[in-house]
Amino acid sequence: QLQLVESGGGLVQPGGSLRLSCAASGFTLDYYPIGWFRQAPGKEREGVSCISSSGDSTNYADSVKGRFTISRDNAKNTVYLQMNSLKPEDTAVYYCAASNLLFRLCVSDEYDYWGQGTQVTVSS
Repeated sequence: QLQLVESGGGLVQPGGSLRLSCAASGFTLDYYPIGWFRQAPGKEREGVSCISSSGDSTNYADSVKGRFTISRDNAKNTVYLQMNSLKPEDTAVYYCAASNLLFRLCVSDEYDYWGQGTQVTVSS
């Protein structure tokens, strides 16, 4: 059974950093584009950052460019999201997802397998 599990969320002060991990079980991540998405209370889910299966291509939401970095270690079957200079508006549940499609858009409609999410709270 394909399963994605996020970890690394928590409470952090503004300006702080967190690294989220997305680990796969039941399948190999190598062949899948992976995305990080987030959903804040009362808001729609939005794409944060996505990465191609090889790791050669990435994209980022404008709101996180220069602050977040997505990477993958296929040997560890894990994708990461390094989040620096965190702001209160980054507070949300963060989800990772895998796509059956070729890497293209970082939108939730193109992603098929989802983790259960990890809470990130940025607050002083």
